[in-house]
Amino acid sequence: MNLKIHLLIFSLIILSCNDEEKKVFLVPENAVELISGDTIKTWKIAKRFNDGHRMNMGDCFLSYRVSYSRNSNMRDNSSENIDCGESLEANWQLITNKNGGFIKLTGDNLSELLNIDESYKYFKIKALSQNELVLQFKHKQFSNKSTIIVDHLVPENVLVEDRDFHN
Repeated sequence: MNLKIHLLIFSLIILSCNDEEKKVFLVPENAVELISGDTIKTWKIAKRFNDGHRMNMGDCFLSYRVSYSRNSNMRDNSSENIDCGESLEANWQLITNKNGGFIKLTGDNLSELLNIDESYKYFKIKALSQNELVLQFKHKQFSNKSTIIVDHLVPENVLVEDRDFHN
């Protein structure tokens, strides 16, 4: 009898974990305004996860800013920082479907900077509010190994303790 109860409880736990993973974040109606502000909004990385592991952030990550404007342009500041590479400039749009909300970037230098074949890339919105934007995307590293990156972004003026996380 106890074995049956344990199996039932175990099964319920497994099913509830699977349901949790399948939940789709529904972007709010004012998502474009939350992402871009009234005219332009600049975000910084508060923390980044690579395949579920929190990454240490060096100078380029700590100084990284990405700005989304209401006129559908976006730009990061990589080229403004020493040894951080070329800046990404693209058009962005909000895409929603049964799988949730996405930011779709389209731009000429996207394939080179993100090591992809296409001139567009989708970033899944995992959370969005006035002070938080969580984006998930697949990233093919130069070794051609793909990983899942999850960036937790906050407006650039928000103070984040422990951004330069070290184990």
